Amino acid sequence: MDNDETAEELSFVLGRFHQVLRRAAVHRAGREMLPNAQVELLRLVEQRPGVSVKEAAEALRMAANTVSTLVGDLVDAGLLARTRAPEDRRSVRLDLTEAARERLAAYATHRRALVADALAQLDADARRDLARATPHLRRLADLVAGED
Repeated sequence: MDNDETAEELSFVLGRFHQVLRRAAVHRAGREMLPNAQVELLRLVEQRPGVSVKEAAEALRMAANTVSTLVGDLVDAGLLARTRAPEDRRSVRLDLTEAARERLAAYATHRRALVADALAQLDADARRDLARATPHLRRLADLVAGED
């Protein structure tokens, strides 16, 4: 398989894996699925509590007004909290609510269980190959994201 074929196959397989895992984990958690952009923002705030809307927009490579709309929707849903930045009262800082923390933790638990169950159905060689590929997939994601 040449690089173009590998790129196409990886793009398809990883995209499908993400999609089916996300849907299965949300279903298993008994929750309504949030749009991808909202989940990305929640995960960013989980990693960087107190991030500003501007910083979030830069990190997610989205327009600030798009992130602002997402923030409003997530605040209305009780998943994000906005507080005025003490250093600049015109700016707000974002933090997860307890409901968001619980939701993300439950999702992560279900996601891990689904993958563990699927891995258990593979033979030892396949599991070993996947474990060996993981650092390379992480590096590939960093390269695509421009985080070289």
